Amino acid sequence: MQSSAAQPSRLVLYARLMRMDKPIGTLLLLWPTLWALWMASDGHPPVAFVVIFSVGTFLMRSAGCAVNDWADRDFDKHVKRTKERPLTAGLIAPWEALAVAAVLSLIAFTLILPLNALTKWMSVAAIVIAGTYPFFKRFFAIPQAYLGIAFGFGIPMAYAAVQDQVPTLAWLMLIGNVFWAVAYDTAYAMVDRDDDLHIGIKTSAITFGRFDVAAIMLCYVAFFGIMAWAGYVMALGVAYWIGMAAAVALALWYYPMLRTRDRMKCFFVFRHNNWLGACLFAGVAVAYLMR
Repeated sequence: MQSSAAQPSRLVLYARLMRMDKPIGTLLLLWPTLWALWMASDGHPPVAFVVIFSVGTFLMRSAGCAVNDWADRDFDKHVKRTKERPLTAGLIAPWEALAVAAVLSLIAFTLILPLNALTKWMSVAAIVIAGTYPFFKRFFAIPQAYLGIAFGFGIPMAYAAVQDQVPTLAWLMLIGNVFWAVAYDTAYAMVDRDDDLHIGIKTSAITFGRFDVAAIMLCYVAFFGIMAWAGYVMALGVAYWIGMAAAVALALWYYPMLRTRDRMKCFFVFRHNNWLGACLFAGVAVAYLMR
């Protein structure tokens, strides 16, 4: 453990625990939520809803990171990328990570108090999913699929908030988001594959083995197929298809980088999926503006 004189302040350590210096996770959560808000409201989501869901996304992602670090504190020390995290490095205590997660979750729940009862009940399910995800890596061969549910649960919640119901389209979009999450998080897992094999953590990169790149690209195909169907059903028009084409072009651009299985290139692909999600949102938003 470092000496107290060399340690950053508690606020800085908590910010690192919450990954405030790494916003990519929040963005990957936010894009599907924004797609759903715009589509559920016919392109005119209430400003209050956009603020509530945007801030709530940040809070729940941060709470999830704190719980994940608490659950993985004995594993992270064996992984190059994670061994310097505040909890693993011994700079904060395990109870502090749980306290941070609890406070963030409480604030997030407070945000949705003005919304309808269905949204409140769904938020409870979202908290349970986010809190249990870290433990799926112990026994589930493709924990990234469960992560996709956690990262996409803003979709049915957005529909619940706007329409007081969750139509079939929203659940299908959630399934699509699961495929997207498996794609980008498998690329992420390829970065840590050697370390994860050593410590016995299960990931999709390990499960897919030599078919990892093929599995990622197939997941993209399934994701784009579902999102294309959603765009067709909602009659979103040419702007949406341009956004979709840009997103597909990005996925195709990732392919040669993934084939190298180089750690840094795989990490780049994971992070760059933010722009894939942004392209789809731009297509949705502009499509409604053109109506």
